[in-house]
Amino acid sequence: MTSKLLQATALVTMIAMVPVATGAMAAADTATYRELDKFLEVYNRVKADYVDKVTDEQLMKGAIDGMLAALDPHSSYVDGSDFDNLRIQTEGSYGGLGLTVSMEDGAVKVVAPQEDTPAGRAGIKSGDYITHIDGKLIYGGTLDEATAQMRGKPGTKVNLTLVRPGRDKPIEVTLVREVIVQRPVKWETKGDVGYININTFSGQTGADTRAAIASIDKALGHRPLGYVVDLRENGGGLLDQAIEVADAFLERGEIVSQRERDAANTQRYFAKPGDNAHGLPVIVLTDAGTASASEIVAGALQDHHRALVMGVRTFGKGSVQTLLPLGPRTALRLTTARYFTPSGRSVQEGGIEPDIKVPQLTDPDYKNRPVFREADLRRHLINEIKSPDNAVLEEDTKEDPRFSATPDTLKKQGIEDFQLWYALRTIARLGGAQQVAAVTHAMTVPPKPAAAAK
Repeated sequence: MTSKLLQATALVTMIAMVPVATGAMAAADTATYRELDKFLEVYNRVKADYVDKVTDEQLMKGAIDGMLAALDPHSSYVDGSDFDNLRIQTEGSYGGLGLTVSMEDGAVKVVAPQEDTPAGRAGIKSGDYITHIDGKLIYGGTLDEATAQMRGKPGTKVNLTLVRPGRDKPIEVTLVREVIVQRPVKWETKGDVGYININTFSGQTGADTRAAIASIDKALGHRPLGYVVDLRENGGGLLDQAIEVADAFLERGEIVSQRERDAANTQRYFAKPGDNAHGLPVIVLTDAGTASASEIVAGALQDHHRALVMGVRTFGKGSVQTLLPLGPRTALRLTTARYFTPSGRSVQEGGIEPDIKVPQLTDPDYKNRPVFREADLRRHLINEIKSPDNAVLEEDTKEDPRFSATPDTLKKQGIEDFQLWYALRTIARLGGAQQVAAVTHAMTVPPKPAAAAK
């Protein structure tokens, strides 16, 4: 009995240290102490009577994880390999497959494949579930364990079994690990149209976007007709980089506002004078994987009528997470604010609606594959500012006849990415039929000739 009392006293001291250090204990009332007593009773019962011996570290980490999981899907305690993974996402490189994954009810779910990586080239899609790695069932394991198995020495093989909602049978893929380098921005020219693909918002994304604009001018020897900025399957990243990217296309005005629990603590971020894109037309491509920082960019350019948003509705993550360091390899990733577009819209739950809806017709699963967004996540934040429902006023009952094309028909024409093809041709029309033809030629891959009969 004495040992249990000493143990409980030590734990009370440990728990009390945080509120005292922050000054929060001054406001604590009887109900707070009652809840702490309840926690201590459960802690001691588990420590004394659980079937296996458990450590204080196990129980405290479980308590912290449970506390944060009760808040929202994006708040978490990161330590060890989780901390290293977070660092890699913003600044590093690693040997692996190029997959961003999360844990959902004990299953490993693909958030997004990185373009031009083994995962991206294999056709792995957002929303797929990884059930087996090298033939071994991974359901019920930890995300760390799954991530460690997928990473490894470049040149080595790994077999994944995927379950895709809407498909009857599992999908088996064999991938060869590569050095995955974070290359947030890629660019190229299609005719006289500049194409900028932004796949993540890491430390250099803003600078790389401005460099891409300048490189397109240099490659063409003159300014392009306009730009297509591809934010599809971009799950976000650093807030300051989203602001920099939006600023590259804006001359002035607010980009985003960040509002904390106390309404008085509102931060507003504004564009600096100078539009790197010289006011030329811009189309922003979005899909259900366009989230967070990507939605900040799309929303800002849409609200300022600086860009036409094209594609499908975005993910709808309108919250800001702050990384609060707790130690050399530990941190608290806490949702601290909501963000709003320049017009005061919150994209939480609803996402960014495109100005022109363009389905991805070249994806044979696009009609049947379920799409997961923020609103589908458990305990997601509620949108406190609902946008007016203008669906009836804005509905266009006349569908573009090209939207009736089938994946097979498009494939025969050499079109591998219908949304991008559609966006590039839209900009190219500004240059007349010759530019449309040039973009069409650049975007179509001639079908391979049939093999001769033997």
